[in-house]
Amino acid sequence: MDDLLATLKAAAETTRLRLLALCAHGELTVTELTQILGQSQPRVSRHLKLLCDAGLLDRFREGTFAFYRLAEKGQSAELARVLVDAIPADDATLILDLERLDAIKRARSESAATYFRENAARWHEIRSLHVAEGEVEAALLRLFPEEGVEELLDIGTGTGRMLEVLAGRVHRAIGVDQSREMLAVARNRLEEAGLRHCHVRQADMYQLPFPSGSFDAAVIHQVLHYTESPAGVLAEAARVLRPGGLLLIVDFAPHHLEALREEHAHRRLGFSDAEVAGWCRQSGLDCGPVVQLPGDPLTVSVWPATRLAAGAAISFPKTAHSLSGVPS
Repeated sequence: MDDLLATLKAAAETTRLRLLALCAHGELTVTELTQILGQSQPRVSRHLKLLCDAGLLDRFREGTFAFYRLAEKGQSAELARVLVDAIPADDATLILDLERLDAIKRARSESAATYFRENAARWHEIRSLHVAEGEVEAALLRLFPEEGVEELLDIGTGTGRMLEVLAGRVHRAIGVDQSREMLAVARNRLEEAGLRHCHVRQADMYQLPFPSGSFDAAVIHQVLHYTESPAGVLAEAARVLRPGGLLLIVDFAPHHLEALREEHAHRRLGFSDAEVAGWCRQSGLDCGPVVQLPGDPLTVSVWPATRLAAGAAISFPKTAHSLSGVPS
């Protein structure tokens, strides 16, 4: 009873209710919230701290920035949503706040679009060398449990595309990346798609900021060829998977296109099945049959693996196979 009263007291103030309503529409920084509310940063920060302490808001750091959003877990998370839903939709203050929020989102969208335009040639050039992305995504969906999972982690999320593809089969998903520019693109895409159960965070793939056994599934899509230590990435991914959890690794089969190393910062020119299977074994993962998607000249491989533990694990087809022309 006392905890409930304390939580209600934390929300019982006009500015704090406005903050809850705004943070229900996406992840926002103190600077953005200050611009919307027209209040000083110290004052807004104090209100945010009270809401976070009460469990009504979540706070995530991203470099020198901190993002706030409506809480998703804990006893106060459900109450936070109830309070937001109780605010009249025709409230004049709320309407004005949301108009200012839309202006900030438009500015974000323009900035993300500019960044993507400036860098798109790099991705399009590589994509032209291998099978269509739709085929890769269809292969991932074939391997992903149709009944879905509770928690998904996308390691090296980039533009957040894997979160979009798998959003319909997860209760909650988090994408991590070290690039703030890419996270801005991903955050914008997820908001435009209305995927409020998918979020992105800045994090180091070698030291993920999550407890062991936090996720039911993880994806590493076209990331390993950039890394110094692919084995280290797989070991950390295995650590955060729950027993029987699924890991889907997508990358190139071995190739000889040195230009990708010289012009696109690829550290590795693809990976053999034996190499990936060996890293999986070292990390306590059971590597399933490989799916190969032949392209010209690059072949994309999908390596499924499960976290070893007692109990039933996700099963895979009994034979390795090659897919081409998979419907998207």
